[in-house]
Amino acid sequence: MKSENQNDGERPEDLGDLKVGEVYDNAAGLPAILDTIKHSYREMGVVRGTKLLLKLNQKGGIDCQSCAWADPETRTIAEFCESGSKALADEATTSRIENEFFAKYRVAELAEKDEKWLNLQGRLTHPMLLREGATHYEPVLWNEAFLILSQNLNSLNSPDESIFYTSGRTSNEAAFLYQLFVRQFGTNNLPDCS
Repeated sequence: MKSENQNDGERPEDLGDLKVGEVYDNAAGLPAILDTIKHSYREMGVVRGTKLLLKLNQKGGIDCQSCAWADPETRTIAEFCESGSKALADEATTSRIENEFFAKYRVAELAEKDEKWLNLQGRLTHPMLLREGATHYEPVLWNEAFLILSQNLNSLNSPDESIFYTSGRTSNEAAFLYQLFVRQFGTNNLPDCS
């Protein structure tokens, strides 16, 4: 019998097909460097990938969105870890999801895919909408997306009926602008995303 605090999916036996595998011997050094280069170049291309990695965590460059280490006064040429380079590569990937992708896959099919597979499909190129009763996402123009958002937000009895959320991998600049918008809208319902 389930206790009141147990919901489906919260018990260890409901965690799916978790497997224990071999532990890697190396977490740094040459294997990590080679993996970083392979992933970065595959996602961003050689020239673009090199330029972006050389700007990562550098003065006047871009901050890594995957960690919170303080920036040292003196920096090395590679001031990032394997995880940081992969996060950058995922954000700067040249892979794009085109309209045919969403015409091919129903929402139910996409829900069955794992996060890694979904991420490897590429970046969205425009806003997507799942209309009531529809089985597939469809692309919409930015004007339509903003109109739908504004109509829904303006139909609330109070701004506090809304909740705004963002990814922990959002850049500081984008998160700052987003929270300004939320506060201007009239609420502080911006949960900590990390």
